[in-house]
Amino acid sequence: MTQNFLLAYLLIINAAAFLLMLADKHRACKKLWRVPENIFLLFAFLGGSVGILAGMYTARHKTRKPKFYICVPVILAAQILFIVWRMGT
Repeated sequence: MTQNFLLAYLLIINAAAFLLMLADKHRACKKLWRVPENIFLLFAFLGGSVGILAGMYTARHKTRKPKFYICVPVILAAQILFIVWRMGT
């Protein structure tokens, strides 16, 4: 039950993060109100790092900002290490 919940959570948060990144790129092109950068990093921290990375490179959005091309992969690596560590205990 817990594993199913975790998998569903990760699928939802990564899909939302991906769509948020695409929406922000669209809004940037139209010069509309933008999503604050900290919201993207929050999504990554909460488990949506794969969705943020996929959105970055699919939409070519935020790929030149060190805050994103460094921090998001570091967050993902930390999440992977945490999962590996938890599986071992």
